[in-house]
Amino acid sequence: MKISLATLTLISSFLLTTTASVQGVESQVEHGYVKNNGVKIHYASLGTGPLVIMIHGFPDFWYTWRYQMKGLSNHFRTVAVDLRGYNLSDKPKGVDQYSMDILVQDIVSVIRQLSGPVDQKAIVVGHDWGGAIAWSLAMNEPDLVERLVICNLPHLRGLRRELSNNPEQQANSQYARNFQQPDAHNYLTAERLAEWVSNPNDRQKYITAFKRSDFESMLNYYKANYPRPPYTVDLRTPVIKVKCPVLMFHGLDDQALLPSTLNNTWDWIDNELTLVTIPNIGHFIQQEAHQRVTQVMRRWLLESSPSN
Repeated sequence: MKISLATLTLISSFLLTTTASVQGVESQVEHGYVKNNGVKIHYASLGTGPLVIMIHGFPDFWYTWRYQMKGLSNHFRTVAVDLRGYNLSDKPKGVDQYSMDILVQDIVSVIRQLSGPVDQKAIVVGHDWGGAIAWSLAMNEPDLVERLVICNLPHLRGLRRELSNNPEQQANSQYARNFQQPDAHNYLTAERLAEWVSNPNDRQKYITAFKRSDFESMLNYYKANYPRPPYTVDLRTPVIKVKCPVLMFHGLDDQALLPSTLNNTWDWIDNELTLVTIPNIGHFIQQEAHQRVTQVMRRWLLESSPSN
């Protein structure tokens, strides 16, 4: 396994590209749906070329990838999904409808319908819960994943270890324990969920998308999949190593997922790992540092590096 580690500082003079224009991206994308056991998953698509599947997290929707879609669309077909429960996708009831196995199968259905008839593979990009789904997809469906890009979501074993051993991570995960309470969705509003979006015009788009979403479904991700106390290190489940090359981005100011969760990630990957940490950037790195993320992602995807 080869490991390249880059720590990048966001200084304006260091940026080699200007901000990709995303004006009108909503009118440029093509919309479609894929079904998984009767549940419709909405996606937005831009560009032509090898398939890139982009998976958002909480609280978000397909539009979070607008910068990367625009920046990659000259070389790739970018497909950003709305996860079940969000925006234009279906919102099935019940915690069991949001187990990781089902969430992975949603993306499997998207890849199989949109990839070519011969080479049914995709580059998979995920942030937050989308990152958790992407990790799980790469581990359990390795033949479908050409390359893996993860934004601010540690390997699940790294998160579980820090929850077990790191009091700071335990304290910072209080939000997840709150979300696991039965009535937690009653305290959410579209406006509150969109508070993190800095641009007023974009914030209104988020509010509209969240009003279409189902708050209980959004929190079912935590109820079905997030570890619950007492936290323990998983020593029983066999390690399934990721077989494809991996690019990870992590904003070092992310308070929900501490940098220590990244330690030993290389132990769970049987291929090349490129880790890019960006100081003074928080959880939504694909937007907060969109220039740098898009630039590095495009360069990494266009490289013809060996997969072993």
